[in-house]
Amino acid sequence: MKFFEGRKLIIATKHQKEKVISPLIEEHLGLEVFVPNDYDTDKFGTFTGEISRLDNALEAVRNKCLEAMDYYGYDLGIASEGSFGPHPSMFFAHADDELIVLIDKKNNLEVVARELSIETNFNAEKVTTFSELLEFAKQANFPSHGLILKDSENDFSKIIKDILDWEQLKLSYESLSAQSDEVWVETDMRAHRNPTRMKIIEKATQKLVAKLATLCPSCQTPGFDINKVIKGLPCKWCKYPTESTFAFQYSCQKCKHTILEKYPKGKHYESPEFCYHCNP
Repeated sequence: MKFFEGRKLIIATKHQKEKVISPLIEEHLGLEVFVPNDYDTDKFGTFTGEISRLDNALEAVRNKCLEAMDYYGYDLGIASEGSFGPHPSMFFAHADDELIVLIDKKNNLEVVARELSIETNFNAEKVTTFSELLEFAKQANFPSHGLILKDSENDFSKIIKDILDWEQLKLSYESLSAQSDEVWVETDMRAHRNPTRMKIIEKATQKLVAKLATLCPSCQTPGFDINKVIKGLPCKWCKYPTESTFAFQYSCQKCKHTILEKYPKGKHYESPEFCYHCNP
């Protein structure tokens, strides 16, 4: 992409996310990528609970990116941030919610992409025997995916990370269970210890690249994207506005050019079963 071609970009990561981000960025944007080996992203929060994330995911990923850019002297940067928990609509399924942001200070541009997926091994539980731990490990795709052991779920004083094989898992469990009344096991959600999560980060990066390839029809700035969803698709029976999407508004961050796309899903009317007027 000529807009970024020849510039240098920093990826703010500690856990090898550049393995899936760099190839896509270099191929599609024509950028020279730098990954610092001494940047501690854990200060913005850890999945294991030693450091709580103080901001929401978007603020955290933005702050992570900006701090790395400022510290290493870059005006173009990328960072990602993951969140794990119940899926927002599939309540009985765990979800991996990945955000990735590109910030361009030179052009006052910020583009964010998101990938929400139920493809995750995210899980945790208390185990009282090594047999229970083995069963958990098998379900969590260990040893290709890492595990973490702690002496309690929240108020823990001992934590063992980077458990990479069955013998190490056994020794870690024996060491911890000899000192504690309980052992808490959880999946290691750090990107370099979780190939499934790394694939979701790659998908988020693909979405980011696709967004950047969408140029403003007025000034040709990348990231011409939806900034507003307008509800009010009329009911097929009564023509009363419903909560369904009527239009998308696209906007350019640079020149503020906007386009309204009506009926983006190809539907001109909503089914009466979704109309509050027809079904009070």
